[in-house]
Amino acid sequence: MSHRLVILTGASRGLGAALAEQLLAPGTVMLCLSRGRHPTLAQRASEAQVQIVEWQRDLANSVAVADEVEQWLRAFDASQFDGAILINNAGVIPTVGPSDACTSAELSNALRVGLESTILLTSGFLRATGAWRADRRVLNISSGLGRRAMAGSALYCAVKAGMDHFSRAVALDEAHRADSGRGTAARIASLAPGVIDTDMQAQLRAADSAGFPGQDYFKQQHAGGLLVSAEDTAKRILSYLARQDFGVEPVADIRTA
Repeated sequence: MSHRLVILTGASRGLGAALAEQLLAPGTVMLCLSRGRHPTLAQRASEAQVQIVEWQRDLANSVAVADEVEQWLRAFDASQFDGAILINNAGVIPTVGPSDACTSAELSNALRVGLESTILLTSGFLRATGAWRADRRVLNISSGLGRRAMAGSALYCAVKAGMDHFSRAVALDEAHRADSGRGTAARIASLAPGVIDTDMQAQLRAADSAGFPGQDYFKQQHAGGLLVSAEDTAKRILSYLARQDFGVEPVADIRTA
């Protein structure tokens, strides 16, 4: 049996909850980070004989959380794992509309949760596992809005664009590390998961359309039955994560991968 370590953010609901449920396989040690708790994950993990730790943490406190995760990683005997995975899934949408309709505190919170925590957790993960022989992978859950701008979503677009470009640069750093003989390269990809039927979509459809001219797109997707379930999306994401060519393209879209 192979043994793997998994860290997942935003695991209590939506896509994160579906990912957490589908990651429950024997031989897995999993750390889930969320502000709330998944209502049934602990019981499911016990039934699946998975060692799970659920930390209720606010990723807006990104420095403290990233340091805590790094110390948690350093306590393990690296030789027990064949694979180590970090999935940065957590994110928040501030008030939908132009950025000046949001308070500074609201914008800062969204940046910290969506982008700063991704950068700090990834960096801590790479530091703590740098000497591991395990296959190391970082999966950042991005969005098509990181690659095309939409009025009323400036902050969310910026967070996901930053996530994409950070992933490109980290991939280059890891390739250089391996080429210079300073260790094996971790693989990283920033993956757009498509339009998913989650609370976030409901939030977009219910927003004040005066500051969100692109709202009709999301309403039409919902009305046309074009939203994909969180469960089906999670299945496709984890299939992509397991691919032999994972990380060859550091920025990808599940719909075209």
